Amino acid sequence: MALKSTIYKADLQIADMDRHYYADHTLTIARHPSETDERMMVRVAAFALFAQERLEFSKGLSDIDEPDLWQKDLTGAIEMWIEVGQPDERRIAKASGRSNEVVVIAYGGRTSEIWWQGVRSKVERLRNVTVWSLGDDVAAALGKLAERTMRLQCTVQDGQAWLGSSEADPVPIEWTVLKEPANA
Repeated sequence: MALKSTIYKADLQIADMDRHYYADHTLTIARHPSETDERMMVRVAAFALFAQERLEFSKGLSDIDEPDLWQKDLTGAIEMWIEVGQPDERRIAKASGRSNEVVVIAYGGRTSEIWWQGVRSKVERLRNVTVWSLGDDVAAALGKLAERTMRLQCTVQDGQAWLGSSEADPVPIEWTVLKEPANA
């Protein structure tokens, strides 16, 4: 018998002063049996940092043809494809062909650096791809916020972001931009 996903609920308040985006979101997050709290919370942070009206969680790990998050237009065309982790260059290239914009958020400290060196030459040619690497301890700190029912607040101001809850101090979400889109 296959293990089922664990369902998490989050009320997320976003105040993104850089993009002038202020909204409350009620999220239902399916955590795949093989997924860690850290990875799930990086997905939540990615949602908070890129939130727009139609951004949503996809099947992610449950479907190899879908990203962790995506935004589709009203016709169903993919506008934004967001991957969390360290996908191989073929997956990134495929996403680049299917979507207007691709964002990869790598985490894991030293392993992210090694991953980036392995895919860099092929990914840098893709014009619509952005790659971020989270700070060394960000994913672990975000993982500590994970609860089955969460009330989270995300604040973004002057290129800095924090994600926190009423029960825990805000976690600074620090990242390094490894690649920006060619038109940036």
